[in-house]
Order: sequence, then C-alpha cells, then structure tokens
Amino acid sequence: MIVTIDGPAGAGKSSAARLLAQRLGFEFLDTGAMYRAVTVAAIRTGCDTLDETALNKLLDNMRLEMPVSKVLLDGEDITSTIRAPEVTRASAAIADSPIVRRRLVGWQRTIAAGRDIVCEGRDQGTIVFPDAGCKFFLVAEPEERARRRHRELVSRGESIALEAVLESQKQRDARDAARDIAPMVPAVDAVILDTTALGLDEVIATMEQEVRRRMPRKDVR
Repeated sequence: MIVTIDGPAGAGKSSAARLLAQRLGFEFLDTGAMYRAVTVAAIRTGCDTLDETALNKLLDNMRLEMPVSKVLLDGEDITSTIRAPEVTRASAAIADSPIVRRRLVGWQRTIAAGRDIVCEGRDQGTIVFPDAGCKFFLVAEPEERARRRHRELVSRGESIALEAVLESQKQRDARDAARDIAPMVPAVDAVILDTTALGLDEVIATMEQEVRRRMPRKDVR
C-alpha cells in the first residue's frame, strides 16, 4: 500500500510522514531529499541547472541511494549536506527541471514497487502515485508554517529573521503553484488536513485512522 502526503513547506509533512510510517510499520520515502541530492551533485560538478542536456548527463552519472534515515550520493552520506542554505536556494531550478522530474518520478516508483510505503512531497498523489491507496494534503496558515520553519532553522544554528522566512515561503508557494510541470495542488481524492491548530500526535492519529480504514482486508481461513 502506498500512502502519499503532499502540501507546502511548513505544513508538517516530513515529521508526520516519518512517524506515520513507524506507526504503520511502513517504509518512508523523503522525495524532497532526492531533489536536494541532485542539487548537491550539480553544485559539486558545476553543472548548469538550466541546461537540460547537462542535467541528463549528471543524472546518468550519479548514484543515489535512500536507506533508512539517510541519503547517499555515490556512496557518501550527504544527509546533513542537503539541508545547507546554498542547497535550498539552488534546489528551485532542479525542482523545475522537466528531465529531473521525469527521472526522479521513475526512481520513486521503482523504490516503492511492491512495498508498503509512506512518501511525502508536492506531487506524490497527483503525478507520482495517482493510484495510491490513501492520499493526504496537509495545509496550515502561512504564519504558523513560517514559525515552524523558523524554529527548525534556528535549531540548526542558523540566524535568520522570521519575516525573512515568511517572505521566502510566499515566493516558494507562488512558484510551486505556478509550475508548469507538477504544480502543487491537492489530488481530487486527497484528504485535506489543516494542521494549524493541531499537535503532531493529533495529525498522525487522524492519518493513521484513515489509512487503517482503507487497508486491504486479508482473508482469514
């Protein structure tokens, strides 16, 4: 069974997806980390992120692995590296690349084949897994999302004003919604969950109940 969790940054997707997977005994796939890994590879090789031919060659020559709670690029653990500010800034062009999106969609489908998996991102329920057994789209008020993101950045030792986080978030939301390829929109059959006033435990409990309700029943003989 595949469970997708989509939504904007700060809505609580990553934390909820990881814990939901644990509750269900499913695997977890952080698709955003995959785009960030490609971004790291592009930065290190000096690849022009606007050159589709160059990006196609980059993808051909890189090896990306996603073991539990880690991201490996050509065998190197880059789990922390992908969260660096310069990677975040450069990842927008990677996310907008048609060749990168096509390739990563294929990789994501390959990873999920034959597994019980929870995946999160922005187009999982619409593009990557349109036939997923259960789909969620998490939302939250912009100010609350910015506060969450700000707390996360500060906890990593970064110095940034809340107002700057909010402005960056507005720009990212507009870019994600206007993207020609895989814009960030809820799947028509997604459960919309507003997390603004909910604690993480409440979000997970609500999703777990819905997933278990939809789980295929096994015949008992």
